[in-house]
Parts: sequence; structure tokens; C-alpha cells
Amino acid sequence: MADNLSEALKTLKLSSADSVEGCLDCLLKALAQNNVETSGKIQEMGVLAMMPALLSAQNSCTPKAANIIAEVAKNEFMRSPCVEAGLIPPLVQLLNCKDQEILLQTGRALGNICYDSHVIKLQLVDAGLVECLLEVVAQTVDSDRDEDVAQLKTSSDLMVLLLLGDESMQKLFEGGKGSVFQRVLSWVPSNNHQLQLAGALAIANFARNDENCIHMVDTGIVQKLLELLDRHVEEGNVTVQHAALSALRNLAIPVVNKSKMLLAGVSDIVLKFLKSEMPPVQFKLLGTLRMLIDTQADAAEQLGTNTKLVERLVEWCEAKDHAGVMGESNRLLSALIRHSKSKNVVRTVIQGGGVKHLVTMATSEHMIMQNEALVALGLIAALDLECAEKDFVGADLVQVLHRLLTEEHSAPEIKYNSMILICSVMGSEPLHKEVQSLAFIDVVSSLRSHENKTVAHQASLTEQRLTAQS
Repeated sequence: MADNLSEALKTLKLSSADSVEGCLDCLLKALAQNNVETSGKIQEMGVLAMMPALLSAQNSCTPKAANIIAEVAKNEFMRSPCVEAGLIPPLVQLLNCKDQEILLQTGRALGNICYDSHVIKLQLVDAGLVECLLEVVAQTVDSDRDEDVAQLKTSSDLMVLLLLGDESMQKLFEGGKGSVFQRVLSWVPSNNHQLQLAGALAIANFARNDENCIHMVDTGIVQKLLELLDRHVEEGNVTVQHAALSALRNLAIPVVNKSKMLLAGVSDIVLKFLKSEMPPVQFKLLGTLRMLIDTQADAAEQLGTNTKLVERLVEWCEAKDHAGVMGESNRLLSALIRHSKSKNVVRTVIQGGGVKHLVTMATSEHMIMQNEALVALGLIAALDLECAEKDFVGADLVQVLHRLLTEEHSAPEIKYNSMILICSVMGSEPLHKEVQSLAFIDVVSSLRSHENKTVAHQASLTEQRLTAQS
């Protein structure tokens, strides 16, 4: 094979058009067998420099040349050489062509070249790629032909890929007034699933900074997304659901957007997907609700007293096969308590069986999750210790706190919140007994000399409390 490849590479450099096609076939075969090695040889032999002419010729060699570029550009080390060889302008030009195979391979080539480079994405935008893509979408959107459907997918996927670059995204957003941004928005209410998906993903990508998010919420984009989601509740398209929820989650990040989105009824529509059995949808649904209730006490109270939601969260806290869903369920359970600070929410979580999951969450390897769990447990102890007592004992809360305080690598805020929680559970007789049996005073007194002043101060207060109640 290696000999054939070397021969093909040499022939390609010398050949007339009629024998070029056979050489291209040989290259494609070699790439299929060993992409990395073949790509390296293609670069060494200077073949990329010949590609612009092959692309511009628009004959039977053109789709094969575009296919070769798509294959070599799967390798990161080949992407800059593709740009340097001047391949972008002829590839962009080819998007005006009517040949389906050429269009398909050109879309693949451009997508692979710019895959993980913000700089190349911006170059593609500057080269007029977006206008070509929008034109292809307009021409293929109403067609049922397989090749048109494939081309629509390639073009809309490539459009979304360009928006992953920060500068290219901002350039196309143009303060929310850009014609490209407006065209992409018009895809969301379309009847074509592929365009709905691309439109929702595009909004999620435009919603990567607060300024864009605020502008989009103020111009009514939330309503478009809610209408789209509503169309996909029953027998819905999972990828569209996932994309629309991603967009809503991103839009809910700026504080000023939260109350507006809650008023628009976002949480009501999102809750319709609680019955979903698809982990990607579950994950985004949880993240969206968590973003929405951050600092929103009334919404946290309303959702935290929704027994159906709390029951589903407790169920998902046990989704061991889906770590993302499990983590987000725990975080939302904690957030409902932390942001509502409501006895009704605490009681709903206790009755739903959520306490043991929050105790487990306090032992997470992620400090942010440990902290969120400890703060929520502290609020449970402060607001309804009597009701939670049995669950605290059953989940070995006191042993967990002892471990967190004795572990050297526990972060200062973990030690601080663990001591606050120890003080909060002292009003319960069985928990008080456990605290005494584990010699907490020794552990706490050693923390009085902790380098963190807040921890040291809390250790003194906790020691006094433990001594007074011993």
C-alpha cells in the first residue's frame, strides 16, 4: 500500500487531468486505512498546494479532492496547513455549486478545518461562508430529496459550528441586529426538525455572554423557545428538546433575566419534561431549573414544594449510570432549600426521602457540591431538626462531619460549614450523643490554630458550645 501511495502522490504532481482521478481514489483508499500516516505524507509531498486548482476545476475530480481535504482535516496538525495552502476561498465558492456530492464533501471539509480553531472560524466568516450556507438552507429547506436533506443538515451544522468561536459568534450577532442572527432565529418556529435544532443550538451559542443573553430575553426569544418545546413534549425529538433546554439554561444565567423568564412561564414548560427517560434531556432540564431559581426565593419555594418534582429528583439522585444527572439532581435539591430558606420546602424534601442524598453529596469529590450540601443540611437542621432527626441518624451525618473535620485536605469552607452544622444538630438527643461519643471536642480544639481566621474563630465558638452541652 505504501508503494502505491508514494506512486500516486508522485503521479498526482505530474499528471494530466485524466489520470488524476485514479490517484485521488488511491489517496482516499490510503486515508481510509491509515489517516494519520497518509495525511503526513500528503503534507510532505506538497499535495495540498495542488488542491485549489482541483477544487476550482469543477469536474469529476472535485468531490474527491474535497473528500480528501475533509479526511486530512480530521487531524489537528493538518488544519493550519489546509488554510495556508489557500483552500478556504475555493471551498467556500463550491457551496454555490448544485452538485450534491460536492456540496456534502465541501461542508465536511470546511467543518473539519475549523473544528477547534476560533481563528479559522473567523476567517471563514470573513470569507463569506455564512451567506453561502444561508443560501443553501433556503434552497433545500422545503425538499424531501435525500441529498437535499443531507445538504441542509451539513450546512446548518456548519453554521452552528462557526458560532462556537467567540469572535465569529459576536461578529454574526452584531448587537442582536445582525441579519444572520435574525435569519437563524427564523429557523426556530420552522416545521423542519433539522432547522429547529440548528436554530436552538445557535441561540445557545449566541447566549455565551451576559450582554447577548439580556438582549435576547428582552426581544422575546424565550417565547419562541417555549413554543418550540411545547411542540416537542409528546413524542418529541430528543435532540431538539436538548438544544432548546440548553438555550434556556444559558439565557437564565444573568440575574436580571431570571425573574423575566419565570414570569414568561419557563419553569412550567420545563416541568413538562420531568417524565422524560432520556438522560441528556433530564440533565439540561435540571440545569435550567437550577439556573432559574438561583437568588429567586419565591420560585425556589414554589418548585421546592412541588412533590412530583422532589420525588423525581430523589429518584434521579440514585441514577448511578448517569453521573451528570445524579450530580445535577443533588445540586437542584440543595438549591431549592438554599434559595427558599423555607420550612415547607425542607419538609417536602425530608418527606420525599432527600436528606440521605444531601448527606452523601457532602462527601462528593467536588468542593462546590460538598459546600452546597452542607449549607442545605444546615438549613434543614435549623428549620426542622425534629422532622429530620431520624434521617440524619440513618445517613450517619455525624460520622460524615467528623470525617470532614479530621481530613487534612478539607477546604476551609467545608470545615467551617461542618462546625456550623455540628452546632445545629446539638438540639437532638440521639445526634448529641453521637457527637459526644466521637470526641468532637478534641478535633474542634485542634482547629482553633487553623491558618484560616474564620475557621479558627468558628472552632472557638463550636468548642464553647460543645463544652457547655457536654
